Amino acid sequence: MATALAFVTTAPVLAATNEIKATNFLLDNGMEVVVIPDRRSPIVTHMVWYKIGSADEPPGKSGIAHFFEHLMFKATANHAAGELNRAVAEIGGSHNAFTSYDYTAFYEIVAPSALEQMMSFEADRMRNLTLTDDVINTERDVVMEERRLRIDNDPEAVLDEEVVTTLWQSQPYRIPVIGWMHEIEKLNRTDAVAFYDNYYRPNNAVLVVAGDVEPERVKTLAEKTYGKVPRGPDLPPRDRPSEPVQNTRRTLTLSDGRVSVPFFSRHWVVPSYRTAEPGEAEALDLLAQILGGGNRSRLYQTLVAKQSIAAAVGVYFEGTMLDATHFSIHGSPRGDAKLADIEAVVDAEIARIARDGVTSEELDKVKERYVRSVIFARDEQDSIANMYGSTLATGGNVKDVEEWPDRIRKVTADQVKAVAARYLVSDFSTTGYLLPKEN
Repeated sequence: MATALAFVTTAPVLAATNEIKATNFLLDNGMEVVVIPDRRSPIVTHMVWYKIGSADEPPGKSGIAHFFEHLMFKATANHAAGELNRAVAEIGGSHNAFTSYDYTAFYEIVAPSALEQMMSFEADRMRNLTLTDDVINTERDVVMEERRLRIDNDPEAVLDEEVVTTLWQSQPYRIPVIGWMHEIEKLNRTDAVAFYDNYYRPNNAVLVVAGDVEPERVKTLAEKTYGKVPRGPDLPPRDRPSEPVQNTRRTLTLSDGRVSVPFFSRHWVVPSYRTAEPGEAEALDLLAQILGGGNRSRLYQTLVAKQSIAAAVGVYFEGTMLDATHFSIHGSPRGDAKLADIEAVVDAEIARIARDGVTSEELDKVKERYVRSVIFARDEQDSIANMYGSTLATGGNVKDVEEWPDRIRKVTADQVKAVAARYLVSDFSTTGYLLPKEN
């Protein structure tokens, strides 16, 4: 999950030059295909994105999207459990999967000669899983243990879960991706089969292939493998409960004996690229860069470089979401400094931007650094695939990805000032404090 988020925390990105251009098309069964040729190395990244995530789960079935990600690695009618693992290992490739609020994705990174084999495996498990009670019960225990290790035994993860649940009052993003323990332990074969039949269909999936490939060959292979999978029933629109207006300030505090350095994070509900007015999400992206985008950002320069009162500070805008999203700032003190010292600087810097804005010179520099960082990101082939996949799985299209740099360059200083003033209001925020336990 953490790896996945690293790719999708900002806008749809890429294509800042014409060196890499995507091709996309639909198979007859409704599966969308995107091909991004990149011939600099003999590798191909093959990804299947299903438009189903934890925010789409039925009430009382939290965690089933992530649980089903696990089940996809079990036996099918045509392949034994572990056969895909062995096939990838034998050719020196890698593969994995991840679940988020809005999608579930599966990927293999292999030599181009193995692409057809990987497509065959993925097309097979799209509809042919063998889901017995023994398989369900065993894997459910694995997921429960995963929750204990990743969430319940980690104070920072426990606090983050509580903060997110408090931030969202209605939107299903308030429910953790991994699910609540008391609901995970009740998931059964009936739930799994219903979930599989509803969502794991070619017309609810996006295939992304990036690397040393030709679009024509990918199309031929996709039709030969995925094209044979029957189209499923048309799914209803992904309409979810909308978030009411936030009009209170909420704080949560967790004290834990395992904590040695205090930590805080402050969050605001803001629009995503899909829900924002034109230019707003781009302005929020740049605001995040101005405040906390690396060691040239305002908060880093003040808190870490000059005053030396913070051990770490960061700003996070998760722009690629199906619905509204959040903007957050986090930090930890250094030495004898207090969390209140860091918070005061954060509040003052936000207020200064909301009042005075940013200079054209500062904004131009941030734009240049940001777009260049995205150009460099394309050197990671899986990053390219993630950029396209996350965008298409959340209602965007190839054009959104390719035009993003130009939209970033068009953002004005007034737009950055406006989103800071409109959305980053301290009285409408949710803040979590992680503190050492006092004796």
